[in-house]
Amino acid sequence: QVQLVESGGGSVQPGGSLRLSCAASGNIFKIDDMGWYRQAPGNQRELVAIITSRGIANLADFAKGRFTISRDNAKNTMYLQMNSLKPEETDVYYCNADVGTLQGDLLRVHGLWGQGTRVTVSS
Repeated sequence: QVQLVESGGGSVQPGGSLRLSCAASGNIFKIDDMGWYRQAPGNQRELVAIITSRGIANLADFAKGRFTISRDNAKNTMYLQMNSLKPEETDVYYCNADVGTLQGDLLRVHGLWGQGTRVTVSS
């Protein structure tokens, strides 16, 4: 069974920083695009940043200049460094990844979500 597990959430004061991690585990053959999303209660899930397997990153406009997305392919892990956090960025942050597994000769790609990690920005 393949799964994604986020960590690194917590409470921070406005202007503070957090580093989120997303680790994929299981019988993984490859991981294509990975991404971070966030969602507040009653709101739609929104994209924060995505990164390809080659390390090409795209960030939402609100994240540019403050957030950095990266990944370590050898560890099947993705990171999100968040700086200058604002109270309105209090959300649950989710990771998403397209994970490929081999079943015999058949390559299957699974779109997976982690369980989420809560980030609270408050004084």
